[in-house]
Amino acid sequence: MHVTVIAKAPVAGQVKTRLCPPCTFEEAAHVAAAALADTLTAVDRVAAITGARRVLLLEGDRQPWMPEQFEVVEQRGGGLEERLRNGFLDLGAGVIIGMETPHVAASLVEAVAAARRGVDTLGLATDGGYWMVGLCAASAVFAAELFDGVPMSGSDTGLAQLRRMHACGRQVRLLPMARDLDTIDDLWAVAAAGRGGLLAAAAELVLDRRD
Repeated sequence: MHVTVIAKAPVAGQVKTRLCPPCTFEEAAHVAAAALADTLTAVDRVAAITGARRVLLLEGDRQPWMPEQFEVVEQRGGGLEERLRNGFLDLGAGVIIGMETPHVAASLVEAVAAARRGVDTLGLATDGGYWMVGLCAASAVFAAELFDGVPMSGSDTGLAQLRRMHACGRQVRLLPMARDLDTIDDLWAVAAAGRGGLLAAAAELVLDRRD
């Protein structure tokens, strides 16, 4: 059983580019690094509670600040649906979370428990996508059926994924809905939420420069 963060290495010009403009590529990369660091910290706590493997499913090179207790696995595939499919085929049963939702990562304790009971999980995002997906052992071996052809990065991606899981006969438990981080409005929401952590500090720093 694994708890995995799927992420791009926070390199300027290659990550969170939908923040640009008004952010610069360097600012967007700084925000991404802070979000990833907070998410890794939160997932580390989940792994300590559940006994799951800590995995970073990474596009790009490992950076020195990334925690050593995370096994780094290279992403395989073109689109996100292929990368998720191959992630589960490579790693087996477990949970995959995006890199920018540390504020809800504690819910993954429930997701790991559900996977061990044979139940899949999905956390829908407010923009229509989803921030996490969890598969039990019986589902992970059929990951191609669960992900191939599901349209990603759309306003109906989350519902399309849920319908596919149901169509494949899977039992799915929904986790709390969450707001992820793609646009400058999302960054303002992070700053207004009063959360702690590196991401909140990065949001305040970047947005202060816009005033």
